[in-house]
Amino acid sequence: MANRAQFGLILPSTNTSVEAEFNGMLVPGVSWHSGRIFVNNPDLSTSEAMEAFLVDLRTEIKRAVQSVCHAKVDYLVMGMSAETFWGGANGAQEFINFMSTLSDGLNVTTGADSCKKVLQTYGAKRIGVITPYQPVGDQQVIDFFTQIGAEVVALQGMKCATATSIADVTVDEIKDAFRKVDGPDVDLLIQAGTNLLAAKACAELEEELKKPVIAINTATVWHAYRTNGIKDQIKGWGSLLEKY
Repeated sequence: MANRAQFGLILPSTNTSVEAEFNGMLVPGVSWHSGRIFVNNPDLSTSEAMEAFLVDLRTEIKRAVQSVCHAKVDYLVMGMSAETFWGGANGAQEFINFMSTLSDGLNVTTGADSCKKVLQTYGAKRIGVITPYQPVGDQQVIDFFTQIGAEVVALQGMKCATATSIADVTVDEIKDAFRKVDGPDVDLLIQAGTNLLAAKACAELEEELKKPVIAINTATVWHAYRTNGIKDQIKGWGSLLEKY
């Protein structure tokens, strides 16, 4: 029985990773209820295509929110991240306001806001970032982190050609991308793009690299839990859920 929290989970119809990872981090008394945003065109092969993809999502998102709110959920959680970084720090807050308005006032966890809280929690200032995005998306991520007071020391964008192909990136490819943006001057490594199956890879890399390595899905679950008073410390998904 979900007597602690019922979360409305909003994600693109092309996403096959979020529900798997979120359910792996499930704790007793909590449930996830998905509302999927229909994606007309999953093409992400250019910066222009990526921008068109996000415009389409913004158009379709209302139906997904209305659908999940029929379940009388307590709180909204975004299982997509690109849109939450768009427009820098101001754009990130505007998106939260937009989602709250669509849901008649529900509070919202987003990927970008979760990342902000992660950096505050670890006291990290210099970060390495990986994404599945095209350059236009990478720049939005850089702008967001810069505007909240972090320095992006290095970023690796994987330039995935479609929204569904993001989930095809292998664990080894994810780990190699993180190693490329790591260095002695990097406090913390973090990943954007919720369709990358990165949570377990990040947990394993923390042991190898001896520093925080944070997956966007792990950060989002952690933020949703802690914001709603769910303090369970969960093993197997890295230091964020285990220690904070």
